[in-house]
Amino acid sequence: MAKTQKGWRVDDEIAELATARAKDRGMSVGDYIAALVREDADGLRQRGLEAARRFLDEHQAVFDEAEDADRRARGAHAA
Repeated sequence: MAKTQKGWRVDDEIAELATARAKDRGMSVGDYIAALVREDADGLRQRGLEAARRFLDEHQAVFDEAEDADRRARGAHAA
């Protein structure tokens, strides 16, 4: 596939984040950005977020109970 060079302007913070995330994934920044665009265009990111929301909606009570138990345990040690 032919590649086209583009020039984009982003904040320094975004450029640093993109560079770091690309490095973490073992990718060039261009390939990392291309992957993000493909994921967005394919709806992969949105489907993942929706799946996470459904999971939390279904299991939030379990997380709340664990958090309450942790708070109670920490409170008991403070006395």
